Amino acid sequence: MVIPVAPLIQAAAAVTAVIGGAHLIDKIVEEIMGYSDPTYVIFDGDKDKWAYAYMKGWKENERINFDFRDAHDLTPMTSRAQDESYVKSHLRERMKGSKQAIVLVGESTKDLRKYVPWEIDLALEQDLPIIVVNLNGTRQMDSSRCPEVLRNKCVVHVDFKLKIIKHALDNWPTEYRRLTADVKAGGGRIYNSSIYANFGI
Repeated sequence: MVIPVAPLIQAAAAVTAVIGGAHLIDKIVEEIMGYSDPTYVIFDGDKDKWAYAYMKGWKENERINFDFRDAHDLTPMTSRAQDESYVKSHLRERMKGSKQAIVLVGESTKDLRKYVPWEIDLALEQDLPIIVVNLNGTRQMDSSRCPEVLRNKCVVHVDFKLKIIKHALDNWPTEYRRLTADVKAGGGRIYNSSIYANFGI
């Protein structure tokens, strides 16, 4: 089954095919910078903070072409951060100011029961474009780690590599917003191996 996907801007090819329950994104597009819009990053603060720190490091390193506006930098919390209702109210405000979300998926992400599932539900409720980043190197939906609520949603699944995350930030939000409800109902997306090869990964 082949389903057309609206091109982001000018694409040499824009088609999708069903592979293992996910649609395969296979297209070459002009690269744009989408970092003026805040990105909300969802992650396990106990086990996966290292990955979030890596992303912040990429952003700060002048020799690396990677940038994103981190929604968590917009409204710093006070000493009341131990109060769950206070924390959620601030996280909700940060989410409202975001244009896309990244979910860093580690070994325990799907088993979390407090903030992470609440944040994911909120991102889905707000219909934000979501990039699921697999910290174990998987390039497609990993059912052993991916939170159940995201497994059949129209999100893009990528490996934890700087260049493919940058590519997803540049392209997925605009593409997602152009998809019809029927196409979104078709489930998740992954990038073709040729896209990874173009980036040398």
